[in-house]
Amino acid sequence: MTQSFAPTRLERVATARVGVAAPKRLVVLGATGSIGRSCARVVAETSGRFVVVAVAGGRNGAALAHSALELGASFAALADPAGYAELKAGVAGSGIEIACGAEAVVEAALRDADLVVSAIVGAAGLAPTYAAISAGRAVALANKETLVCAGEAVIAAAHRSGARLLPVDSEHNAIFQAMGGRDPATIVKMTITASGGPFRQWSAERIANATRAEALAHPNWAMGPKVTIDSASLMNKGLELIEAHHLFGVPAERLAVVVHPQSFVHGLIAFADGSLIAGMASPDMRTPIAHCLAYPERIVSGVAAPDLAALGALTFEQADLGRFPALALAIDVLREGGGGPTVLNAANEVAVEAFLAGRIGFSALSRIVERTLVAMRAAGETFAPTTVAQALAIHNIARDRALALLA
Repeated sequence: MTQSFAPTRLERVATARVGVAAPKRLVVLGATGSIGRSCARVVAETSGRFVVVAVAGGRNGAALAHSALELGASFAALADPAGYAELKAGVAGSGIEIACGAEAVVEAALRDADLVVSAIVGAAGLAPTYAAISAGRAVALANKETLVCAGEAVIAAAHRSGARLLPVDSEHNAIFQAMGGRDPATIVKMTITASGGPFRQWSAERIANATRAEALAHPNWAMGPKVTIDSASLMNKGLELIEAHHLFGVPAERLAVVVHPQSFVHGLIAFADGSLIAGMASPDMRTPIAHCLAYPERIVSGVAAPDLAALGALTFEQADLGRFPALALAIDVLREGGGGPTVLNAANEVAVEAFLAGRIGFSALSRIVERTLVAMRAAGETFAPTTVAQALAIHNIARDRALALLA
């Protein structure tokens, strides 16, 4: 069984602030994405509370330059060297140090900081996040793929180094707060909520023929394209179940998903005594980001708490695994264990890329993932990775097999 690290066993630091405390030093990985931009807004709300020492981005050099200047970073790392010229031009005369390539992103993650915000989308975030955790850094984890791909290895590294993991995903952050340090053994059921996405009330036939624009039209959240497509298919909820398993040490049979269209309740915990505790917040990522940045203190996020009287009613529904087979696949691989989650994530990345490029239809997303899983199980390639290197090897094999299926 997965050992719990985590939020439930975090060493709490003193909350008293004597005089004016030194600013908390931050590294923001994925500074140009939706989480990174929300992080910048929270930092701006709390002038002098944080100092950003490094930022990292993927391909967009101009956007990373803007983020580095906006946040006052001293170092900016871009994963794709193709954007180096734009990055260099954007920070010219600022004194900001820049570098490109995967190694540069790892370097950013290892800069001297109090907290590393891990918000790079996909398996690309695994190596720098693992490096930060192995070095004992506190990590605000918004990259769910880190635990989906290599959960056992990452949690083991956190135990060895004493790194603190703080969950940024709204669902896991709500659960973390609802747990309040209680023993995971007392939890009867841990539930994450799903908005249901844009296709919540659509028929299976209509979902199968959904267009790119329809899949990107999320009713509640403003996210990057990959995460938005995962939300439309409910694959994101499957990935979040796997992440919750590793973060909180709760077995698969005690994890569940419920559809909550209003997106104000993000996570629920049922305890052995019959109590049900819900974590609630407005559907705005600044709230969990602020919670992680200042933990264990509370700061202004720029978001108001939900007004229950104004909301009037909150509703909940069972998730339909028939209409959303991606979620069913994720639940199956979580129960199965081994390298299935790594394969699931890699094949899904390939499928989503193909859908966004117009190469496949929406219904093919889950088919590509399922066929990749079948092929790799038959070949004996879904063994449980015990190291990040093994996880990345399985990830690369799964991507190759998924790409071959597309071809």
